[in-house]
Amino acid sequence: MLCGSLLGAVILATGDAARAKPDKAATARGAVKKNPKDGLKYVWIPAGTFMMGCSPGDNECVDAEKPPHRVTLTKGFWLGQTLVTVAAYQRYVKATGKPMPAEPVLMGRPLNPGWKDTKQPIVELNWFESTDYCTWIGGRLPTDAEWEYAARGGNPEARYGPLDDIAWYADNSGSKRLDTTALKAEDKAKYGGGRKILNQALHDNGNSAHDVGLKKPNAFGLYDILGNVWVWVNDWYEPGYYQHSPAQDPQGPSSGQFRVERAASWDDVPQYLRASFNHWAKPELRDHTLGFRCVWEGPK
Repeated sequence: MLCGSLLGAVILATGDAARAKPDKAATARGAVKKNPKDGLKYVWIPAGTFMMGCSPGDNECVDAEKPPHRVTLTKGFWLGQTLVTVAAYQRYVKATGKPMPAEPVLMGRPLNPGWKDTKQPIVELNWFESTDYCTWIGGRLPTDAEWEYAARGGNPEARYGPLDDIAWYADNSGSKRLDTTALKAEDKAKYGGGRKILNQALHDNGNSAHDVGLKKPNAFGLYDILGNVWVWVNDWYEPGYYQHSPAQDPQGPSSGQFRVERAASWDDVPQYLRASFNHWAKPELRDHTLGFRCVWEGPK
């Protein structure tokens, strides 16, 4: 649930924060700052300790979310208050001469034709392109641990509020509400678990990404931290990594074939929209449901 004040959020989120040294110089500058390059707002996430992985009482966890383990982040960081938007990426394109990505399409239906809706999250960028953008703004992609710590906002539960209040997902991102549980059951019966029926329903129902910042933020003031679009994080993916990952400032495996994705998207069923859920993809992947948000390392 949302905390009543930023101070309460910080106290809740840091938990065992006495074990980590907060960056007083950075926090003294305020909770939110605007990056002059991309024009987006960034939120200060204080150092602290949290339980990473499967949330208590969550029966939908898969092996990649286990075991839950204590992680300490010794340094605070500035994280994008929203997903990177089309407007912000257009600023990057103008400044660098890089091309815009292909416009997103679902089964032949344009999702943001001509990139006209500039408040929507930018998508169709691979891990390398997302990293280049974050470097341009003076930052980087968050680590997997930083992302989950920020997404939880001090809340140990799988979600920080009722799903419809905090996220866009397959059930609520179209012209009318869908019952994806029923669709999923029918899909499994006819196609062995594929997405054919669900994708067709999303296509016909006009489901798509939405402008950022329309749902309730978490206790850190982060919007769309679950849902709307998937996000890249910096880590390589390794099955079973949680069984031996460092307890302090984990950076992920040193190499791999896949990069970790987080958050889930507007075309996903509720099971995926949980703070501990992670997925993976080849870093070359571009997808109409995949975007990113950056850590900004500029402010001091």
